[in-house]
Amino acid sequence: MDKNDINVLFGKRIRQLRMQKGLSQEELGYEVGLHRTYVGQIERAEKNITLKNIAKIAKELDVNISELFDFSKLE
Repeated sequence: MDKNDINVLFGKRIRQLRMQKGLSQEELGYEVGLHRTYVGQIERAEKNITLKNIAKIAKELDVNISELFDFSKLE
């Protein structure tokens, strides 16, 4: 998979923000109503995520949806 693929970048950004909040995949999944394995699959770019789930994750991470796509902040 291309390291610049949007799913790869999105997954890295979710992981980055989740870790900044001190949440495990399990905790984030629980709070937004998703299974922890699904959160992991998103972070590893194995699943395409729906807009509804993007909105749920953004809300739980306390960021605007656009911040989930700000790949310039990836380390």
